[in-house]
Amino acid sequence: MDPTIISSIVAVGGLGVMFGAGLALASKKFAVEVDPRIEKVAEVLPNANCGACGYPGCAAFAEAVVAGKVAADGCTVGGASVAAEIAKILGVEIDVTAEKKVAVVQCQGGEAEAKEKFVYRGIEDCAAAELVDGGHKACSYGCLGLGTCVRACPFDAMYMNDNGLPVVIEEKCTGCGICVQVCPRGIMALIPVSQKMYLACVSKDKGKAVRDVCTVGCVACGVCANPKFVPSGGIVMEGNLPKIVNYRVDDLPIAWKRCPTSSFVWRGKVPEGYEDVDRPVKANAVVPGEAKALPQQHVSEEVEKANVGTQS
Repeated sequence: MDPTIISSIVAVGGLGVMFGAGLALASKKFAVEVDPRIEKVAEVLPNANCGACGYPGCAAFAEAVVAGKVAADGCTVGGASVAAEIAKILGVEIDVTAEKKVAVVQCQGGEAEAKEKFVYRGIEDCAAAELVDGGHKACSYGCLGLGTCVRACPFDAMYMNDNGLPVVIEEKCTGCGICVQVCPRGIMALIPVSQKMYLACVSKDKGKAVRDVCTVGCVACGVCANPKFVPSGGIVMEGNLPKIVNYRVDDLPIAWKRCPTSSFVWRGKVPEGYEDVDRPVKANAVVPGEAKALPQQHVSEEVEKANVGTQS
């Protein structure tokens, strides 16, 4: 064989060995140490990638929790069981007795109960509608009914009923809180699963101002917080709204029964002895109703028709 070819092979082989050794040394010297706990935490997470924890996905949350940037129970979707597993991996102690929460709609002012200031024909988004003269609802606190919370739910745990209000499917709700974050009016809230009664109104107005715009809004009458009817003190008035400070007392059903505008909602089965109570106001929103399909496009059909009419 030609000596030139042999020398070339040796030279190239030598360079290969030299570069390989250099890369091996560099990989060790500049290696980024990855905490093995990150992978272990990622394995126990639900991998929903919902973002409710404040991070873009479960992998990012795993890195953050190992780095100590977030608590071990920061994954609301995983609940107590996942929190316990993460705590075990990290070797920390946490309170796993915290009760699971569920989302509720704090408004009953649907199309049948609440008046409108004008007909909104714009982007099908509550935040966008809020920018147009404070929203189309006459009540400046009520649900705008455009389904932003429903579209945001990563677990399909909500739908819009035929009265223009969102409904929570509690069996699917994980308590992630994303619906709470996207609602521009603070209509959505998270409450403990064992809390059966809540106030479905966030209006800070009272009396005539409420009745002029909604038939089921709280009028701040204070009956529910009156010790004469609710002696336990489970409800107190804060401004013009009653606040449930103790939902474990036995006399809350009395407030639910006596509310003159039926502003309180009872989740699930009505307490024994109250099944046949004839409440003052019949609120359509209490009954879930049929699911109402949300528009796939962001711009309503009315806007498109209006644009066509303008161009012609």
